[in-house]
Amino acid sequence: MSFPPIHRVVTGHDADGKAIVTSDGALPTVVELQALPGTVFHEVWSTVGAPATVDNGADPTLGPIVLPPPVRGTRMRFVDIPPDSAEFLAHGAARMKDAFSQIGDVAASTVKAESPHPLMHRTESVDYGIVIDGEMTLVLDDSEVALKPGSVVVQRGTNHAWANRSGRPCRMLFVLVDGAYEPAIAKAIASR
Repeated sequence: MSFPPIHRVVTGHDADGKAIVTSDGALPTVVELQALPGTVFHEVWSTVGAPATVDNGADPTLGPIVLPPPVRGTRMRFVDIPPDSAEFLAHGAARMKDAFSQIGDVAASTVKAESPHPLMHRTESVDYGIVIDGEMTLVLDDSEVALKPGSVVVQRGTNHAWANRSGRPCRMLFVLVDGAYEPAIAKAIASR
């Protein structure tokens, strides 16, 4: 099963301040991860800084994919996640360096021999993950939560993975907001 393409409309202003459509169509950056076949990133938009500059600037999604949001910024993307296979669960951890290198953040992978899932990772951000279609399991260090369409996860920089045990692809929408760990949490994470 494949999902329909994402249709994006971007607005802006003309020289007189009138609201206009600056682009209307398919996303320019849609990338399948080589190390994780079937995992597809659909880059929607990102902002840099806070408050975000409201302008008619260039499309920020052009160029290589980067997992975390920009400093003091945001990132919005859809991700299509294939079902976990027996092969992936047995040998996927060996491919995580390549997978996270392709999305510009090799340090995000936290997978170890005792990890509950090969995709364990963390970013210093607050992420909103919304299941659009399909089913997903949020895997944390010591717990799991089953998710279905309409489920929203508020991911606060925790070590986690997305396990697709449903037998069919899942599409999720993610909005990532740059963050900074509270000092006690940063210290606890560093000591792990």
